[in-house]
Amino acid sequence: MKDIRLRLKDGPLLFDGGMASCFAEKFPGERCEPASLTRPEEIAAIHRAYLNAGAQALKTNTYGLGADFAGDREEDAKDIIQAACRLALDAAGDRAYVFADIGPAPEDRALSRGENYIRQADCFLAQGLRHFLLETLPSHEGVGELARYVKEKAPDSFLIVSFAVSSDGVTCEGRSGRELFRWAADNPDIDAVGFNCMSGPHHLLEYIRRLDLNGVTLSVMPIAGYPTVLGRRMVYQGTPHYFGEKLAEIARTGAAIVGGCCGAAPDHIAAAAALRTAPRPRAAVHPAAAEHPHPLPAANTLAEKLDRGKRVVAVELDPPVDDGVDFFLDGVQAIRNAGADAVTIADCPVGRPRADSSLLACKIKRELGVEPLPHMTCRDRNLNAAKALLLGLSIEGVHNILLVTGDPIPSQDRDEVKSVFNFNSRKLTRYVAALNAETLRVPFRIFGALNVNAKNFAIQLRIAQEKEACGVTGFLTQPVLSQEALDNLRLARETLRGKILGGVYPVVSYKNACFLNNEIAGMRIAPEIVSLYEGKDREAAEELAVTISLRAAKAMEPYTDGLYLMTPFKRVALITRILEELKG
Repeated sequence: MKDIRLRLKDGPLLFDGGMASCFAEKFPGERCEPASLTRPEEIAAIHRAYLNAGAQALKTNTYGLGADFAGDREEDAKDIIQAACRLALDAAGDRAYVFADIGPAPEDRALSRGENYIRQADCFLAQGLRHFLLETLPSHEGVGELARYVKEKAPDSFLIVSFAVSSDGVTCEGRSGRELFRWAADNPDIDAVGFNCMSGPHHLLEYIRRLDLNGVTLSVMPIAGYPTVLGRRMVYQGTPHYFGEKLAEIARTGAAIVGGCCGAAPDHIAAAAALRTAPRPRAAVHPAAAEHPHPLPAANTLAEKLDRGKRVVAVELDPPVDDGVDFFLDGVQAIRNAGADAVTIADCPVGRPRADSSLLACKIKRELGVEPLPHMTCRDRNLNAAKALLLGLSIEGVHNILLVTGDPIPSQDRDEVKSVFNFNSRKLTRYVAALNAETLRVPFRIFGALNVNAKNFAIQLRIAQEKEACGVTGFLTQPVLSQEALDNLRLARETLRGKILGGVYPVVSYKNACFLNNEIAGMRIAPEIVSLYEGKDREAAEELAVTISLRAAKAMEPYTDGLYLMTPFKRVALITRILEELKG
């Protein structure tokens, strides 16, 4: 067949659709990849149906084998690849190109994503395939390794890299589709780049219209509408006619390679076959961004102060356990009047329900003009709920947020209350950073937590660096109440790029110190400090708390950009006194 690079000059190349969804129509609940061995005639028949519908390129029935390579089924996966390649090549003959189909490799496995992709690529190369489709990717992790390897082994190979983005342009790992697209487009070892899965044809069409497509060989393979569940079956309700019309628009917008993903049956591809005569534009035309009719929200005063190099103080005040908010609001006023630059609000600390931190943040921003820094955990929301909340915060002018994984639900409540943990704090950070790039008019300033009391601080420091790579620009630390914590803080200052607010917790009694040391994760109070509280009454203990807090603040000054004060037991007066002493 003609070299694929020359073929693409003739007009859009039409791929097949979703093998797995076609197979599931006949064999619901059965995995399709092993069927290349167990039901070869069924797989061959699906290939032929797509060819008869007008497909000019076939994907091998191998999309989901990354998990097999990551587990203990690599030898079985190799047999499947061999059979799948034979079936696709026999069906295609000289009628269509055959692409080795590689889906996303699992993360957090002993085998890295790059190694996983390369092991699969070796199997395809051994079968004589030189065309590769790496699809439905949530990130570019391991992609560069695969691209270099394939080009070294087969310089004439052709590699398509395709990312899966939701309608807002973000992947399931919180990556910005725009940034991933540009990364792949700039990689000399990648021949074509684009998007597939997750989004229907309308949303992918609108998304690519906002991208700079000049000089890019673009590939777009949407799902056939959004699925619904009928009984035990996943049903895609997009009609072939609608799918074909949208695919034609996608080609006219600049896509050189088009096709279908989940739910796109041979009828959908047949409806798109007229693309063979669709004219290719010389350069994609993108409408200029319309000026937003409404003014941008007020400035982020906390971020501005930090950027100017001014030391800041954020004070944490726990949200109420009921709907009585007067004490909380009075406390915020007092803290602001004493000189705090921001009020930070925990999100259901220690897994116990309290008033929502984000709603309180909106309230104090709107009613009191105080800069809030709400915490958001990964424990209680999936990605959809997190995005909805973030959009609401931005609308209300709240543009600082602390992202944490979150304390687990107390064991006695777990039969009734279920954690979500759809992602960890790093993945949530990537997601917010992608929203900053793709969606929001005013970006969030993202903060993370740093546990300077961790026994193995090297691990915490590595995680903090990963958070920075994901988009964190500052850290709030656990309280510094030991020499070890201060040493770790010094190391963090030498290692991290972001701003650091050093933690200050005024210990208010001997009992309080013992409880924190034994029952609260992330707390470490030096024995010599604990012993100072023995026998002290409330008044004397508070005096000691002020003295120790001011001493800790002074010791941390060379290694921090400000302070993070935590209010114990609603003792706002104690915090305001410390704030006033710091100012004096």
